[in-house]
Amino acid sequence: MKNHVWLIGAGGMAVDYAKVLNALGVNYSVIGRGESSATAFREATGGEVIAGGLKGYLSTKPTLPSHAIVAVGVEALHETTLQLLEHGVKSILVEKPIGMNKQEIEEVYKKSKECNALVLAAYNRRFYAGVIKAQEIIAADGGVTSFNFEFTEWAHVIAPLKKAEGIKEKLFLNNSTHVVDLAFYLGGHPKEMCTFTAGGLSWHPASSIFSGAGVSENGALFSYQANWESAGRWSVEMLTKNHRLIFRPMEKLQIQKKGSVAVEFAECDYALDETYKPGLYLQTMNFLNNTTAGMCDIEYHTQMTEKYYQIAAYE
Repeated sequence: MKNHVWLIGAGGMAVDYAKVLNALGVNYSVIGRGESSATAFREATGGEVIAGGLKGYLSTKPTLPSHAIVAVGVEALHETTLQLLEHGVKSILVEKPIGMNKQEIEEVYKKSKECNALVLAAYNRRFYAGVIKAQEIIAADGGVTSFNFEFTEWAHVIAPLKKAEGIKEKLFLNNSTHVVDLAFYLGGHPKEMCTFTAGGLSWHPASSIFSGAGVSENGALFSYQANWESAGRWSVEMLTKNHRLIFRPMEKLQIQKKGSVAVEFAECDYALDETYKPGLYLQTMNFLNNTTAGMCDIEYHTQMTEKYYQIAAYE
């Protein structure tokens, strides 16, 4: 793995990436913006940070990296990715959801096509040990026949959080899509879908109660629900002819066999998910090895953003 990587950002997510990059033995540079985050990064990792922001760093005309990882705040994902594309970086992994809204995501997609560059959305849950085990079971059983998921967010926790303008207003896109992406990744892209919403919160006025159903391109029937005004949690369930595969909590796979009421945790090697932020090691390793299998590319993500807007009743 002979790469030089730019890690853009010096916050908590960048720290998680740095731990993985250190373990992989990758040569990388961290480009941060503020001194406070740079100091916290140095204390957490022992690594150095080039402070002053990406724009200032690019003005020095540095040698371009083989790969770049964008781990800045949601409000800066779009602008940062465009800067990298405009300066000729050809392989970029961007924290979800790549932009604050549909328009920003579409702009990144168009720019990536114009620049003939690879842009991937970092949906790390696709690389959980339990998800990989579930894929093996799904394949052995002949595919998913139906699935369901829940993306309830805890409104009482989110309401007091201080976030940049527009982030909480699009919280479904910025956060809940972790669940939805995983469900459709395992069960198939939605082919037909009916959606319903109700309610609304001061910080998420479009909707707060969600329900819907449809059929995936793989022929699997699906349904979902979430109620941000009540109790609940994230959950994904995949059903095959022989098994119900349960992600609740999302980090661990539980299995119910046909003909049994018993639900048991699957035997998985969770070592990487317990050592690093779950899913991040394999996602990063595949990205740096130019292995796109299982990754969420910008074209698919742009298509799915239309579905996300439908689910959340965004205009």
